[in-house]
Amino acid sequence: MDITAFFQHSAGKWISQRTSHNFASKQSENGKSTLQIEVMPSDAPDVIKLCELHGVDPASALIGMRISWEGNMDWKTQKQIGSTVLVPLADPAQTNAGRLLSGMGSPGQPSVSGRYVMGSDDALTLITESDTMYFEERIWFAGDNLRLRNSLLKPANGATLASFCSEIRMISQPAPATTPATEEASPTS
Repeated sequence: MDITAFFQHSAGKWISQRTSHNFASKQSENGKSTLQIEVMPSDAPDVIKLCELHGVDPASALIGMRISWEGNMDWKTQKQIGSTVLVPLADPAQTNAGRLLSGMGSPGQPSVSGRYVMGSDDALTLITESDTMYFEERIWFAGDNLRLRNSLLKPANGATLASFCSEIRMISQPAPATTPATEEASPTS
């Protein structure tokens, strides 16, 4: 599977269950959210805008994805709502890896650049690094409608946070079959 197929297979509405562990405080928390994943063509306005924001030729964009979420964590009373746009860029030297742009979703959200690697096991690994943090996330499909994610966030202050998510795609239930009206019984003689 390549990055384009992975993004396309991710489209839809998902229910996500997350467990996170903070190694510094030795605290764990759980949360639930809904994710809406929309795939965009490489020439979509948001894809072009994100490329231009990073000074990248939009022609190198392979596809775009908008991820929107709404959910709660155990200890937070306020709902967490947000969105982001992801754009993988073609790397002529490698077909399974490249640069990944992220941002433009929620107000005040920084736009960042990282990299992605599609593994031979069809798992996608996303990596973002800066002077102040390292973030790595691995996403894979355990079935057509079951995605799993694990992530590791290492800020410069050393408070490492690890997370695991299971995501189930919400499938529209087909309309119940209608039973044709029973024919009137013919009178018997």
